[in-house]
Amino acid sequence: MTELSPVALEQWCNDYLKAKEFKDYCPNGLQVDADAPIKKIITGVTATQNLIDAAIEQNADAILVHHGYFWKGEPEPLTGMKGKRIRSLLQNNISLLAYHLPLDAHPVVGNNAVLANLLDLQIMGALYPDEKHPVGNIAQCDPISIEDFIKKVSEKLQRTPTHISAGNSVISKVGICTGGAQDMIEQAAHMGCQLYISGEISERTTHSARELGIDYLACGHHATEMGGIQALGEVIESTLGVQVSFVDDPNPA
Repeated sequence: MTELSPVALEQWCNDYLKAKEFKDYCPNGLQVDADAPIKKIITGVTATQNLIDAAIEQNADAILVHHGYFWKGEPEPLTGMKGKRIRSLLQNNISLLAYHLPLDAHPVVGNNAVLANLLDLQIMGALYPDEKHPVGNIAQCDPISIEDFIKKVSEKLQRTPTHISAGNSVISKVGICTGGAQDMIEQAAHMGCQLYISGEISERTTHSARELGIDYLACGHHATEMGGIQALGEVIESTLGVQVSFVDDPNPA
């Protein structure tokens, strides 16, 4: 069975995701180094205690997630919930790696790319054209009624999205940015999209959609970002030869 050091896995992921080219809100890469060989990796959306407990139960050596720790503005002391998570990792020799914006933006395993493929959307370019590594995209599809598209989203994501209607009965140009990117709706409208898809919704999003004339689907932060980490895990398993398993810690948000 193939073994990797935590640093070797980090280097591979950094290169594949071009992590060093992003200015992010958290450190991308190895966040907790257990300094133990990695034979089995558990992937998940967020490094919750539930995910850590699953990794312990499955005798995993590393956890790879989209949402890790040490966010900008986060309290620094390793106490309380955060302290328990870190202790659980180190006491069980489990390393933690996390990739945020690099995983959103990757053209193959990125959250946007995977979600677009799942919904039969073809990504055509960047939501913000000047971005080198766009975290939001514009996609196209064959003309489809908004009702049929919502049915597709509900089937593929196994949840009914929140729909804010602006009166677009048929859509073919769609803005997409997974997670908590609801405030990019104005840019999507500026780029001529009839529909914008993200994960979350704020009170202001409803007014923006109606006044900008662009329909909005809030499909769930967790639900829209399950695909990227799974796709990355599959590439790691096939390329590096380590065992990788995805664990879902369901979240309605």
